[in-house]
Amino acid sequence: MKDTLTSVILSIKPIYAQAIMAGTKKVEFRKKIFKKPVDKVFVYSSSPEKKIIGYFTIGKIIEGSPEQLWEKFKKVGGIDKKDFFEYYKNSDTGFSIGVDSYEKFNEGVDPADFFEKFCAPQSYIYLEEETATNIVYSK
Repeated sequence: MKDTLTSVILSIKPIYAQAIMAGTKKVEFRKKIFKKPVDKVFVYSSSPEKKIIGYFTIGKIIEGSPEQLWEKFKKVGGIDKKDFFEYYKNSDTGFSIGVDSYEKFNEGVDPADFFEKFCAPQSYIYLEEETATNIVYSK
């Protein structure tokens, strides 16, 4: 069976979500990474915004220790050192997800428009291709 690329929704704090959509945050840091090949990440700006504010296509995904990731991406990670290491405090490894290109929606999308029961993901949720397409074209 051939792997097909898919989309996910990532729940991201508004300060970081907005930085991705402004082009100033070039990588998103995660403790866990996708199990399937993913090409597009929809950015769910968490509370208090609670909207999908755009998406980005994935560049490189790099695995490393928090120290390695910090050294490599501190200038483009859009997060201060204290918050970065607090996020990874009990983790030996982490991932950086490169932001290749991004598209910000003029208005945020309410996930309830596309999901019967939407619960903001702790980490990520996969999207069916049809749902991903519908979100893009709803804007």
